[in-house]
Amino acid sequence: MPAEILLVEDRESLRAMLAETLAREGYRVEPVASGDEAVRRLAEGRRYALVLTDLKLPGADGLAVLDAALASDPALPVVVLTGFGTVETAVAAMKKGAADFLSKPVDIDLLLLLVARHVSARRAAVARALLAEEAGLSGMPAILGSSPALADALERIRRAAASDVTVLLTGESGTGKELFARAVHALSARATGPFVAVNVAALPEGLVENELFGHERGAYTGASERRAGRFELADGGTLFLDEIAELPLPAQAKLLRAVEERTFLRVGGTTHVSVDVRIVAATNRDLLARVRAGAFREDLYYRLDVFPVRLPPLRARREDVPALACEFARRVARERKEKEPELSPAALAKLQAHDWPGNVRELRNVVERAVLLASGGTIRPADLVLGAPGDPQAALPSLEGTLDEAAERWRRAGEAARIRKALDETGGDRSAAAEALGVPLRRLSQRMKELGI
Repeated sequence: MPAEILLVEDRESLRAMLAETLAREGYRVEPVASGDEAVRRLAEGRRYALVLTDLKLPGADGLAVLDAALASDPALPVVVLTGFGTVETAVAAMKKGAADFLSKPVDIDLLLLLVARHVSARRAAVARALLAEEAGLSGMPAILGSSPALADALERIRRAAASDVTVLLTGESGTGKELFARAVHALSARATGPFVAVNVAALPEGLVENELFGHERGAYTGASERRAGRFELADGGTLFLDEIAELPLPAQAKLLRAVEERTFLRVGGTTHVSVDVRIVAATNRDLLARVRAGAFREDLYYRLDVFPVRLPPLRARREDVPALACEFARRVARERKEKEPELSPAALAKLQAHDWPGNVRELRNVVERAVLLASGGTIRPADLVLGAPGDPQAALPSLEGTLDEAAERWRRAGEAARIRKALDETGGDRSAAAEALGVPLRRLSQRMKELGI
């Protein structure tokens, strides 16, 4: 997502030239002609990556714009433009918190250098603010990394969280869609309400309506009391519908009404139940392709695809791999009450060179296994078992621990290898693979997610 810049300049010719120059570099520019207008937009809570303002302006001057920018966000970088005789004012602006200043006539190359530097720093700051541990100040789960690809996704998450808009998270398996859904919740006004996650693919087809909407007493044999569904449990908070593409068509019609009106009937009920809930859905499938194939309702698709956020695969943010790997190693060591191992430079280089078809989930599994294999407190390249999907070496488990622990690791590895083989033989068709494996599609989808496939 291009960075948005608030440009404040009263001279029309200079304002137009600067706006056009920045737009050619890929930035989204919001040009305004007065300090009063800039202050108003900042006070409205509009979000920017950078503010570029002249100091001498009609009405509110550049210092007032600076104050409004820092009041809206203390970390927002402000670059001030200074004319002849305003150097002292520029110094005062720097003391008040301006990030930089640039003298007129404007050196375009220097301007673009300063803007790129401060926008990049801003993106990293936004990422760091959104990457705090759950126990930290932001109350968010850990989303590690500060690459531009991740920062762009996080910026969209922050924008989405500011309203009650329905969010659709898309991306490959293992990119952390539930973590991002929790981030939307934690950054929103609903943060003190419940966060309810439901894996749609794991719901038995005949119980989808019951799980989502609950049932009345006596609705069916065994329904001895009223039971609340996931929508009711999420009232006042956020409902996360994971693997939404796997929802059966009959259930999609009922979900559509609940999403549109936030009302529904419990199974066996006659009175509509109203809830105040924010919807976040996620899928690793091409949902629009599912619509074209007749497997997903078009009207439900457009109800869910209000604010789409595409999560980047790990190969698109390789610079984040070292931080992720070190964090995973630290967690495993902490769980085992052992000293945190170091990752050698050669090991980190090997990790960064890998394509990570299983994304962050695959990296975590590789590092966890390496912690068990490493000796001497250092993880070396030989401790990292990597490979392409379907390669037996890629899932070779450790023999460390008790017999039951080792047996469980090997069982999971064997199951993952068999699933990958079935997917390879069917060209990735999950339905055909499930038939070949003799399991329901929902069970296959659930196991794939659990095994990081």
